[in-house]
Amino acid sequence: MTTIVVAMGENNEIGLNNQLLWHLPKDLKHFKDLTSGHPIIMGRKTYESIGKPLPNRTNIVVSRKKDWFEEGILIVGSIKEAMKFAKKIDENIFIIGGGNIYEQTIDIVDKLEVTLVKAHWEADTHFPKINEKIWKKTNEICHEKDEKNSYDFCFQTFEKIKNE
Repeated sequence: MTTIVVAMGENNEIGLNNQLLWHLPKDLKHFKDLTSGHPIIMGRKTYESIGKPLPNRTNIVVSRKKDWFEEGILIVGSIKEAMKFAKKIDENIFIIGGGNIYEQTIDIVDKLEVTLVKAHWEADTHFPKINEKIWKKTNEICHEKDEKNSYDFCFQTFEKIKNE
């Protein structure tokens, strides 16, 4: 099963200047719980914004940049190549961004794990619109802001609608 994991604002905002728009410790824990022990696929800019390989996961980075090397990650030239490597490691694969990678994979994944942050931001990167003819929301757990999380947000799961 291939899953996209994304946190986005109410207008599908996901980033500005290669940085996340908010800091939500509950979302970071949720992300870690979902992805630990599995391969994660991301673009080079997403990797650079994180700054290091994420522990307890196979970090697969898609990059067109030649002669680029980082210790502790697998660098590949295409989504197809990334998927091929990831499937050899584990059948549960997580796509973690950024915008360009999401656009290339939203049609081939089985599931979306969305953190919907209840606010609006200026952003230069957006998540593709979730088409309700293709995706069905199967779960939603909402959290109110607290001393550590400065926004209301909901964890939402969408599953691809199977055409009978």
